[in-house]
Amino acid sequence: MNFDQARFSRDDVYEPLLSEKDSTTVEVDADGVLPDDLTRDELTLPGLSEPQLARHYTRLSQMNYSVELGPYPLGSCTMKYNPSFTEDVAGDPNAAVHPDRSDRTIQGTLGLLHGLQEYLATIGGMDAVTLQPPAGAAGEFAGILIAKAYHEARDDDRSEIIIPASAHGTNFASAAMAGYDVVELPSDEEGRVDIEALEAAISEETAALMLTNPNTLGLFERDIVEISEMVHEAGGLLYYDGANFNALLGRARPGDMGFDIMHYNVHKTFATPHGGGGPGAGPVGVVEELAEYLPSPMVRETAAGYEQYEPESSIGKVHGFAGNWLVLVKAYAYIARLGDEGLADASAKAVLNANYLASQIDLEVPYGPFHHEFAATSGDRDAADVAKRMLDYGVHPPTTKWPELVSQAMLTEPTEVEDKASLDDLAHAFNAAYADSDEALETAPSKTSARRIDQVSAARNPRLSWQSLEADEE
Repeated sequence: MNFDQARFSRDDVYEPLLSEKDSTTVEVDADGVLPDDLTRDELTLPGLSEPQLARHYTRLSQMNYSVELGPYPLGSCTMKYNPSFTEDVAGDPNAAVHPDRSDRTIQGTLGLLHGLQEYLATIGGMDAVTLQPPAGAAGEFAGILIAKAYHEARDDDRSEIIIPASAHGTNFASAAMAGYDVVELPSDEEGRVDIEALEAAISEETAALMLTNPNTLGLFERDIVEISEMVHEAGGLLYYDGANFNALLGRARPGDMGFDIMHYNVHKTFATPHGGGGPGAGPVGVVEELAEYLPSPMVRETAAGYEQYEPESSIGKVHGFAGNWLVLVKAYAYIARLGDEGLADASAKAVLNANYLASQIDLEVPYGPFHHEFAATSGDRDAADVAKRMLDYGVHPPTTKWPELVSQAMLTEPTEVEDKASLDDLAHAFNAAYADSDEALETAPSKTSARRIDQVSAARNPRLSWQSLEADEE
């Protein structure tokens, strides 16, 4: 939404609604009340009336873009719409249960947690699931710690984890944090795992291979059974990064492919909020042989009801209590509402939408056939410039310049929730921005509330308060 530009700027300073951020200085008389070194003669306070304040924040809210206004086609992020009914479920007063209460007094809570453990285990083809990790990356780290505990229990001191070059950055971080050396695996000409390179990389030092399937290009690893056999024959474990699991829901299970450990990104696959830093949840599933190493507590069903327990060789806690309870409630509600048929339909539409959108844009997509996302290339045009210009056409752009396997990549994932009209709007923005003049791309965006910034200067000299803008003018 555009507003009077006079509200946005003063001279060469551009800041949305800067002129509305007013203050007033008042004198303070504190003589004799406190020691002189603890007092001041004047105080600067916000100088706004209540109507001004209400209108200011309302105007700011109208400048925001959200998934309620349009799609976020950020590749590898699965920014699907979060249905509001899950908020209602999590907001039920009956969900406000203190985690320190005894098991016998929270049977409903434990029953839901146990049910979600079972849901996720069935969906992923795993034998046991912990709900404790507070985010996808935290689940990933917990999964690697489980692998480490498994090898150590067998007096098998392994030092390496193999990770494809196109993997998410958290894969490399998780492995390094757990004390492993990372062996980077190149892709083959088709964008998938290079089997020959994998064979050369696997050794008796291999603790695990971390893999995303479909991979970051949206490609399914067709050789997954062979890959699994290669890793297991060397005594290693196969780890599934659940980042792209939305493409397989109800149609394929990592456990059936030979994966031993997986983490679930409930903020992607099961429509809980992405959170902007939290709270979140990153459940971890394992095969039976690894169940004894899961974090504590777990929930199990007995003849007397549900109870919490500590697995025999647990790696310990990775978060407080059973995890972020209200996030888990939302994931449970989403899965229960969709059911088997709905989950399978979600993955089918996610794949259909990605392929339809790709067919409507003028940019080349060098790798395929793909599933839920695709990596287009802007060729000799800067992908970041094209993305910024797309903002002027009223849409949110895709992920840019990653994965590096595709030059000037525009990694795009529309998710299953978008209809044909929404996808057509995205395609129009893609094509119009891609065809625009160099000048239009280099100065974009020009119609948004926030304009293009000097990213280098912003990183080196960040302005963290509107008051710093006034200081620059003095």
